[in-house]
Amino acid sequence: MLSLKDIQSHVCFPGLILRDVLARINVSPYLFQIVVDQDNRLLGTITDGDVRRALLNGADLLKHTAAECMNASPIVGRHGQDEYNLYKFTQQRRDLVFLPIVDDTGRLLTILLGRETQPIATAVVMAGGLGRRLGEQTRTTPKPLLEVGGRPILDHVLEKLEKAKINEIWVSVRYLGEQIENFINQRSNTSTIKILHEDSILGTAGALANLPGPWQHPILVINGDVLTQVDLTALAEFHTSHSYDATLGVASYGHQVPYGVVRYNDQGTFEGIDEKPSLNYFVSAGVYYLSPAFRGLIAPNQPLDMPQLLNRGKDLGLRIGLFPIHESWIDVGRPEDLSGAQKQHVFSNDA
Repeated sequence: MLSLKDIQSHVCFPGLILRDVLARINVSPYLFQIVVDQDNRLLGTITDGDVRRALLNGADLLKHTAAECMNASPIVGRHGQDEYNLYKFTQQRRDLVFLPIVDDTGRLLTILLGRETQPIATAVVMAGGLGRRLGEQTRTTPKPLLEVGGRPILDHVLEKLEKAKINEIWVSVRYLGEQIENFINQRSNTSTIKILHEDSILGTAGALANLPGPWQHPILVINGDVLTQVDLTALAEFHTSHSYDATLGVASYGHQVPYGVVRYNDQGTFEGIDEKPSLNYFVSAGVYYLSPAFRGLIAPNQPLDMPQLLNRGKDLGLRIGLFPIHESWIDVGRPEDLSGAQKQHVFSNDA
């Protein structure tokens, strides 16, 4: 066990809004905050995962606070009782990432660190699609090589994976694949990047069967037209801490109905009308973390889309979790999406 030297950067007050809680979490390699009162007495703990679960339940980053989303009954250690604290880590809760140590009055003294967050070992970028929705722009250029912020979309995606310290990256190619392969060969790669060739259209998941050998660990899958600043380390930790078989990245999508929506009861009696309401949904964000359990559900050389694969897993009883992406996210699939991303240039310094 290691003792965290700088505990002040990992401490926050209960009234801090979630946006600012995340800002504190994001400047540290550890994905948590200890919530204390003005006398430094421990009130609870809040992790990146706690915030994302709250988002699934309708929380607002600008309105809700740490107190509303924290774990108010966390496991804590006792000052001067090393054997008890070690027991918490090694016997009772081997999945613990951190353990707050308090004195007899409940004041926070230090924080012990336990299990390390497991890095993502392998990622697959799906870059073989035709990009039909972009029309003439993809007639001679594959969609992943269209530029945003002066660089190909694929360059942003690969840089994101490299900064997450993913050593092995596969890129699945088919349509104009030689252009993508040439780009990767000429790029200054900091990770090992290999090509998966699709001889036929395999959909958004079928190419995963082409990965060599059995899967020894979970695999990150990301669409080659997704630009996002999502914290991939947080995604992997979320997956591990919940013991999911798959974790699906989801993004919030809002739609305003241009008409008055009528409410009525089972008898068809009018109950009210809502003028042009805004509806919000979670949509698939093109980011997936799949355990080895999914490998056997993908037949070689057979077309398969990711929704089909996830539905197969669900039908077999595999646990699939949702990971809300509150960070910037754009699926560059339509001309207006590409135009918007080019104007924003928000991904030119992706972290």
